[in-house]
Amino acid sequence: MRSKPVFLMLGLLALAGCQTAPRRPAPPDLIGTATPVGFPPSVRLVTTDLRTFTALAPDFFSGIRAAATDGTVDILALSGGGSGGAYGAGALAGMSRAHTRPQFEMVTGVSAGALLAPFAFLGSAWDVRMQQAFTGERSARLLRSPTRSILSRLLSPRGLPHRNALFQLVDHFVTPQMIDAVAREANKGRRLVVATTDLDKHETVLWNLGEIAQHGGGTARRLFRDVLVASASVPGVFAPVLIHVRDGDREYDEMHVDGGVTTSVFSTPLIVGVQSTELPQLRGAHLYMIVNGQLARSPKTTRYNTIDILSNAFAAEMTYKTREAIVDNIAAAHRLGMTFNLTEIPVDYPQASFIDFDQQHMQALFDYAADCATRGLLWLTPARSIRRNMTAYTAPVTSHPACPVQTTQP
Repeated sequence: MRSKPVFLMLGLLALAGCQTAPRRPAPPDLIGTATPVGFPPSVRLVTTDLRTFTALAPDFFSGIRAAATDGTVDILALSGGGSGGAYGAGALAGMSRAHTRPQFEMVTGVSAGALLAPFAFLGSAWDVRMQQAFTGERSARLLRSPTRSILSRLLSPRGLPHRNALFQLVDHFVTPQMIDAVAREANKGRRLVVATTDLDKHETVLWNLGEIAQHGGGTARRLFRDVLVASASVPGVFAPVLIHVRDGDREYDEMHVDGGVTTSVFSTPLIVGVQSTELPQLRGAHLYMIVNGQLARSPKTTRYNTIDILSNAFAAEMTYKTREAIVDNIAAAHRLGMTFNLTEIPVDYPQASFIDFDQQHMQALFDYAADCATRGLLWLTPARSIRRNMTAYTAPVTSHPACPVQTTQP
């Protein structure tokens, strides 16, 4: 059983005595017909909604197969990881430099991976903007002082999304040009999907950003932006996002937060694994997974203070959820005859914390991943990753870490 995220628990306790921000009621049905105003129901899927998935799957996955002009379906799954998103950005940039980056027919993302997903989807021409998003001054504003920022957000009843640095970062980079470019690629059958957590339902919601972009105009840009902000809004650190929905003549607000609360990384909806659904359009596909974090870490003494304890507890939870997701994806890949390669930040890389948005540290992580990708030393098989991270051995943190495929093996 998966525990509730630590920051969410503390946030609820801290806000319990505060004035409640105004909002409309949530839709009353777990699987209902309420949709974002102006958009069709097909722009999103609750991951346990078998009926809707069954109806959408044929067109959705057939489009992916049709978009694979080289005959091979390439899928990229991007995990959460906070400041570790700089690793995924560097990995993609390095693949561009080495001319080894596929055109991904489907890109999925959660949290930091959701912020990275549109750049990954649009290809190498967007690498400069991707690097600016993950190593520039705007990303460094996310948490100038982690302790002060977290406490102020926990204790403030006025955590309006449009006032925080995350909203400002996403709003800056989600331009009309990005929306138009995503729509053009979606018209070819390519798919861009990110996850949020609907707090009212306690469910993962998958959003088809390509279909949202195809709607066009300011309405599409606003929903596209708000979904990305929600996907990365760690509860208690950033304010939740209210998404206005309508069901007939009734209007509601849904509260969405970080997709990582319920899922850390995904390539197919949860219902696929539960029902062992066959997806012949994905048979023989190549699955790439970028884990924007470490799946193991060298022991380090946790200081006896609230922030360090919470930060390490949340990081440990994310690590185990990501491991579980990888195991689930291994099973799905085996069932569908897919090849599966992943990359992760090695255990000996000196990463301080997933909330360390120091610009120098993020640039160093970006450069490290880009260098490893350029030299072809990025991708591991899941079996090799699991053997390395689940076997007891000494892997001291070093200022000159080896690339993932060079890291000392047990």
